Amino acid sequence: MAYSGGKDSDTILNLVRMSGVKYDAHHHLTTCDPPELVQHVKAQPDVVIGRPKMTMWELIVKRQMPPRRQARFCCQELKEGGGSGRIVVTGVRWGESARRSKRRMVEACMRDKSKHYFHPIIDWKDTEVWDFIRSNNIEYCKLYDEGFKRLGCVLCPMTRDVELQMKRWPQIARAWERAVKKTYNSSAKKKFKSAEEYWQWWLDRDRPSMLKADDDQMMFFED
Repeated sequence: MAYSGGKDSDTILNLVRMSGVKYDAHHHLTTCDPPELVQHVKAQPDVVIGRPKMTMWELIVKRQMPPRRQARFCCQELKEGGGSGRIVVTGVRWGESARRSKRRMVEACMRDKSKHYFHPIIDWKDTEVWDFIRSNNIEYCKLYDEGFKRLGCVLCPMTRDVELQMKRWPQIARAWERAVKKTYNSSAKKKFKSAEEYWQWWLDRDRPSMLKADDDQMMFFED
């Protein structure tokens, strides 16, 4: 079971617990996770926490580019490992995004055909998830009570709550800034006058795609 610590994962984890089937639940740290989310994950006694071989910041420097909407290599490197030859249960739902609305309840992994995904709440709405959580008194990450709609990496390229997250987690924001500016290389210098301009471009979620992106990726871990 792929456990992110978000509300959908909490729903899936408890459905699996209730079912009585044998399972093992796994969470992959990314090193830019909200501390509150990490504490919630650690509170789950049956979740195995995996630590990455390198931090997000080391990965960015190694790739010489920050992750972007069109090239979220971080998910593949830090979150999507494991599960080969097995069925992986996730909390993916159609209502989360246009990309996910095309998913099927059971499907093969694009990169590892021996791995299959099972998304048992794929057709649930937000209200059904919250009804399940509250009717069963399930503990959830309290960031939701502060107005956060979706949880995941701080300053994920897909988030639009940039200012809110930078104010809430300034140390993580500074780590992002240092790592992104380290990739201000010859390619970036052709389009940006300074590392600061490059950094501000990366923060702008409405920015045009000015750098070459990797092939589009299918992401399951947008929490």
